[in-house]
Amino acid sequence: MVTIKDSVHDHIRVEGVAADLLDTPAVQRLRRLRQLGTVGLVYPSANHTRFEHSLGVYHLANSALDELGIGGAQAERLRAAAILHDVGHTPFSHNIESIIARWTGRMHDEVDDLLEEGEIARVLALHDIDPELVADLIAGDGEFGQLVSGELDVDRMDYLVRDAHHTGVPYGTIDTGRLIRELRFVDGELVLGEGNVQTAESLLVARALMNPVVYNHHVARISKAMLRRATERLLEVGEATAETLRRMDDAALLVALRSCPETAAFANRLDTRSLYKRAIWAELRDVPEAIVDADHEARGEYEREVATRAGVDPDAVIIDAPSRPRMRESTSRVVVNGEVRTLGTQSTLVDALRRVQHEQWRLGVYAPEDATDAVGRAAEKTLGLDLDAFVVDVRKGINTTLDEF
Repeated sequence: MVTIKDSVHDHIRVEGVAADLLDTPAVQRLRRLRQLGTVGLVYPSANHTRFEHSLGVYHLANSALDELGIGGAQAERLRAAAILHDVGHTPFSHNIESIIARWTGRMHDEVDDLLEEGEIARVLALHDIDPELVADLIAGDGEFGQLVSGELDVDRMDYLVRDAHHTGVPYGTIDTGRLIRELRFVDGELVLGEGNVQTAESLLVARALMNPVVYNHHVARISKAMLRRATERLLEVGEATAETLRRMDDAALLVALRSCPETAAFANRLDTRSLYKRAIWAELRDVPEAIVDADHEARGEYEREVATRAGVDPDAVIIDAPSRPRMRESTSRVVVNGEVRTLGTQSTLVDALRRVQHEQWRLGVYAPEDATDAVGRAAEKTLGLDLDAFVVDVRKGINTTLDEF
């Protein structure tokens, strides 16, 4: 057994298979992956790692297992899944995951290949744990997979609190103790017990408040988009393979980007925080559906057309269109009057937060500062936008009454 001092959960006792997994190279690599990727360019203290987060998820999973009365081999598999749930993450966490998924066909939670080889496989075998069952739990499969990856998972509980703590923003605070104590399995579904509609709503509110100020802050989005562009180019010119890149850490990726002539300029901008600026920052209602739903190839065509029309190099234009707003947590299940109901059907707050999500959504078109005016005008024409202003941060004339929120 080992005891580790954590900045969020205080002392965490790690034992059994989890303790043996801690020193495997794949888990130690998580020390070198920043939890929030490029958000550190906005909040300088946001330098916490996937390793810390994995310890927190393990700690909360352990507490949940005690509350739910789960023991034996199933509990050990869940503990292994908790400590290993992020070993499939790419450098800079989610920032470049979509690129690696396009090249490898694997998302970060598809880790069966990583668990069946090397030190992880050896440790799991020593504890008589089937790596395939652990991989299924990490993917959220089956009844118990909901604890690791689901609407009420311990992953979400840890990262909201941890990200708020390390960025210093006062918005991600949730009552993890109550959430853990009120978890129940009802007919194979993980739910919150009677009287916990507000407990479930707290997860929604925390995420809704963290999105615009942390996860989707415009500087974080710009730097993430620049990192994606550089990483894509690195793969296209053959300076790295997707499988190799998938197992790099943050520093190794930056070294690769600096060393490649085709990506060195982007790496220098990220190193010096000389980031692109917003040429367009448009609301969802002002963006044609074809632009919102454009795939990677179509977006690339739009970028090249905008660059040609603006008279700039193609690398000087990046179009950043987030996926349509969705609220996965609204499908969380709570017990109300003895009946299991989804939060979306029980809480009027869900509708208000859905409206907030739509109002916060922005299409971003980014360019070097001296090219933003030309790129903005070209993007407006090319993308079929009709804007009163190229950059809109706040919707004017929208008044939400107290009964709506």
